[in-house]
Amino acid sequence: MSRWRMALLLLAGVAYACVSHWMMLYHPAEPWALAVLLGPLWLTALGVAGSRFGSWGLAFAGVAGVLLFALVLHGEAGDPNRLYVFQHVGINVLLCAWFGGSLRGGRLSLIGQFAERVHPLSPAMRTYTSQVTLVWTLYFASMAVASVVVYASFSFAAWSVLANLLTPAMIGLLFVGEYLVRYRLHPEFERTRLIDAVRAFYGAPVDRTARH
Repeated sequence: MSRWRMALLLLAGVAYACVSHWMMLYHPAEPWALAVLLGPLWLTALGVAGSRFGSWGLAFAGVAGVLLFALVLHGEAGDPNRLYVFQHVGINVLLCAWFGGSLRGGRLSLIGQFAERVHPLSPAMRTYTSQVTLVWTLYFASMAVASVVVYASFSFAAWSVLANLLTPAMIGLLFVGEYLVRYRLHPEFERTRLIDAVRAFYGAPVDRTARH
């Protein structure tokens, strides 16, 4: 993954967040908007189900997604605003379960699995990546709770700002913040680049010769 491609993906993500906010406020019930806005939940469910349960989980998530879209397009799925809240909460719950599930049974944590694609892990690195995985798990759990609280307590526009604008911004801050803190707390760790971390997350080849 080149830096230009990363930059384009970042710009696409920002554009999608802004467009999502606009569609939720002004075209929440349009079929095309529902398909675009509910797509991320389905894709996340497919990824988590396939990772955790294999082909059977992937098939179940696929069928469930098709059925949900059919109900949505026929107007039988209820208030679209509630569907959007369900999507935001659902994605965060799924990610919380994915990250948190890797902390059980003494297995290598999910962040550790990503890091191992970049370089071999020492015992200290395994411990650190478990701690980072726990931080992400708590983040996703907190975001799911915050989503429900904001939706129940404030306007839908305020909730949309949280879901579409603040959520990706906070993920980016957490990602960059962890990168900066890592080498302040553990200067002995092998240096890696942010681009390598992104490549590891997506399973792309990592350039092991390039280090800061």
